[in-house]
Amino acid sequence: MRRIERQFGKVSEKTRKNMQKIRSKDTSIEILLRKRLWHDGYRYRKNYSKLPGSPDIAITKQKIAIFCDSEFFHGKDWDKLKERLSHGKNPDYWIRHIEENMERDKKVDQELASLDWTVIRFWGKDIKKDLNGCVKVIEETIFEKTIVSAEDVYSTDEET
Repeated sequence: MRRIERQFGKVSEKTRKNMQKIRSKDTSIEILLRKRLWHDGYRYRKNYSKLPGSPDIAITKQKIAIFCDSEFFHGKDWDKLKERLSHGKNPDYWIRHIEENMERDKKVDQELASLDWTVIRFWGKDIKKDLNGCVKVIEETIFEKTIVSAEDVYSTDEET
């Protein structure tokens, strides 16, 4: 119990059990998007640990990293959420924790961009409500990256 107190402050057994159930991989939103992409013929790596941040979905051929972020842990509508958290249980921990997640997300995006990867982030509710729209964003990005790649090859051939 000492380790839990140090990391989270005092937590009830119920809270501890709830937190244990939260997954970091293979969440319902990731699975929903992955199944659709696979069905549509797109091949990818899941939780690709060779890249910063281990993207939930990595389309390696076009260098596209896709993250499926939950609204709570990644701070969607942060000003409203922060206000709500400040009145809840253990506000210092939660505010610090989510702000650290948001900073890490920005850092990962920058690192991937420096490696010439395109980063796409979806909120969980967007995946659930508009799966077709999310897939369309991915398809458009694949198309754009394929066109740019073909132009690079074509311009290199002309120079030689």
